[in-house]
Amino acid sequence: MKNELDTKLLLRVFDKIRQHGEHQNEAYTLEGIKAYTDFDGYTLYVEDALVKLSFGFHNQYHFDYESNSHLEAFEKKLLNIDKAY
Repeated sequence: MKNELDTKLLLRVFDKIRQHGEHQNEAYTLEGIKAYTDFDGYTLYVEDALVKLSFGFHNQYHFDYESNSHLEAFEKKLLNIDKAY
């Protein structure tokens, strides 16, 4: 996902987190990754303690993180969830 988001991976992982994660306060958490939507469901949020990703209408997305190592660790978590579930 370096500089470009693999939207199919993200949507697949989001769905896996919702299917297999723990549901709490309108969000689902699986292996340290939290996934939820805004009130109308048009924007998806996927985050851990150090990285926040918002993904919305027309495949627009925004990462919020402080260092590249945080982003790399976040991406590894997403790939691990995709492989494990």
